[in-house]
Amino acid sequence: MAAVNWSQALSPLRSRNFAWYFASRFANTLGSMMATIALTFAVLDLEGSATAIGQVLAAHTIPMVLLLLWGGVISDRFPRAVVLQVSNVASALTQGLIALLVLTGAAELWMIIVLSAIHGAVSAIALPAMAGIVPALVDRELLQPANALLSLTRNGLTVLGPTLGALLVVTIGAGWALAFDAATWLVSALFLLPVRLPPPEREASSSTITELREGWTFFRQTTWLWVVVLAFGALNAISSGAVFTLGPVIAEESIGRQGWGFVLSAEAVGLLVTTVVLLRVRLERPLFWGMIAISGAAALILALGLHPSLALLVVAAFVGGAGIEVFGMGWSLAMQENVEDEMLSRAYSYDMLGSFIAMPLGQLAFGPLAEAFGFEPVLVVSGIAYVGICALVLCASSVRNLPRRTAAVPVDIT
Repeated sequence: MAAVNWSQALSPLRSRNFAWYFASRFANTLGSMMATIALTFAVLDLEGSATAIGQVLAAHTIPMVLLLLWGGVISDRFPRAVVLQVSNVASALTQGLIALLVLTGAAELWMIIVLSAIHGAVSAIALPAMAGIVPALVDRELLQPANALLSLTRNGLTVLGPTLGALLVVTIGAGWALAFDAATWLVSALFLLPVRLPPPEREASSSTITELREGWTFFRQTTWLWVVVLAFGALNAISSGAVFTLGPVIAEESIGRQGWGFVLSAEAVGLLVTTVVLLRVRLERPLFWGMIAISGAAALILALGLHPSLALLVVAAFVGGAGIEVFGMGWSLAMQENVEDEMLSRAYSYDMLGSFIAMPLGQLAFGPLAEAFGFEPVLVVSGIAYVGICALVLCASSVRNLPRRTAAVPVDIT
């Protein structure tokens, strides 16, 4: 690893396109970080069960998973900034309706499930575009600082977002945090208006099926890609079930809602501190270090199961956050430096599909499993399994040895 000077670390902001995109991400991240915890406790107030929380989370995830591949084709075919603008406006509408229902007391579980499903479908279009747009905004040698700056914004706001969201829930109710989120989606769409990128170069005769087939061929022939994605299908199912479904229920009975906000903020502090380090330190062998680091996310799962005290959960969340950020940076670099721009959103869509496809299973299954076998056994087994999966991924030499590259090239690393 080599040090990077601060001038180079901040240089992506000199690009007009990146600066406006950076502002857009800042706006919607600010609202989203508050909305996540607000929606969770809005459902908990409405139904009072982990199973209901899992149903809402799954309602968002299932359509997102089903439509991700289509979203990847759209994002490779149309200007990604325009795709993001349209999706941001749609997100504002769905979140605004949920907020209105909660604020007026008219919300029922089925309504929140339906609107969450619509928002999930919108996310399926936005995520591949968001992941694929960064290489078009900056020069290739600035990809790591550009990704780090975006992470710095996201993680810095994540430090405050859950705590502020929890504070709003406790003081004036969950609906206002959701309303604020809706407003930030609109602001985010406005900030994308000045972004000017050349249209993607696509063959006019290319059909959706043809483009999907091209993406699948690249995915299955690139060993490091499918190995990591397969692993994260399981890892994300564990995290979504153990942390985001069972975690709020355990918090309600132990450290309280505000305490859970502190835990989520501690994870964000770990993310933030690591991002600052990665602004200065060049990450070599991105997937090797990424998989080692992400295994630390098991600490929070084990702490929830063994001893859910505020101090231990905060420390465990910090460690997990640091690991998540190292992997996130490593994965972004691996994708952006090794996949051609015309294939990037489709590659990301297959990545997201494989990574997210089992999340609804975790969201729906962990509540009933905990009620049947107990929270502690389910969480402890899940934490151990998480570490074991990370170790198995590192058995693949293409994961351990993937190097940094100065430009995106068509590669088939087997």
